[in-house]
Amino acid sequence: MEIKKILFCEDFSKNSEAARSWALGYAKASGACIIIIHVIGTWPVHAYRPKMRFHEQQAIEKVKEPVNADLEEIVQEFRKQGIEASYHTRVGSPSDEILNFAKEERADLIIMGTHGWTGFRYQILGSVAEAVLRRATCSVLVVRMSNHDHID
Repeated sequence: MEIKKILFCEDFSKNSEAARSWALGYAKASGACIIIIHVIGTWPVHAYRPKMRFHEQQAIEKVKEPVNADLEEIVQEFRKQGIEASYHTRVGSPSDEILNFAKEERADLIIMGTHGWTGFRYQILGSVAEAVLRRATCSVLVVRMSNHDHID
């Protein structure tokens, strides 16, 4: 399989940093470009809509500005390594947006981190990585936390 387009899912976590290294390595080895996606999840906002005193779209726009600035820094890091890179920010369900974007862009490979949650936390929060793995139409590389990392 020839890899020309890598979709890298960035959530600014430590696991995402590890996955970023894998994306860079795969891009260098294959000559692929990297498209970074960050999804601003909306489910908590919708759950509290009756109690909100601010406009949802205004809040999302305020979040997008610093997110896009951080994504631009990551793009520049990739470009310094000789990798063609771009970024996109979406709003909605992270797994749905990642999967839809992967199809739109015809990604050959999705690379993402996982928090490695298990048990009760996993059942309540679900897993974006697991949903992407089950439904993706292209290959997916999920980078786990190392044994000495943990979530507090």
